[in-house]
Amino acid sequence: MSSGISFEEHAARDARLVILKGLNEQTDGRLNEVLLTGLLETFGHNRSREWVRTQLLKLKELGAVTLVEAGSVFVASITRAGVDHVQRRSIIEGINRPSPEI
Repeated sequence: MSSGISFEEHAARDARLVILKGLNEQTDGRLNEVLLTGLLETFGHNRSREWVRTQLLKLKELGAVTLVEAGSVFVASITRAGVDHVQRRSIIEGINRPSPEI
């Protein structure tokens, strides 16, 4: 874990990377918050939908995703900046860096 950040922030940064990777794997680069909550649970982030929304809003603030409200649900779409981060072409502070693919 990086020195100087709390465990909670470390977990949030990891969750943001999991979200971006999940979006990047989709043909159209989109998933709704319900599916993203399930994806995060698969990777050990057992958090509320409100917590997931907070991470999505942070990713939007960082320019990694766009958000659209569909009824009461957010639909996230990965941006070019988000794709570049996942593919290790650039770095977005506030999101864990992906491991090199071997």
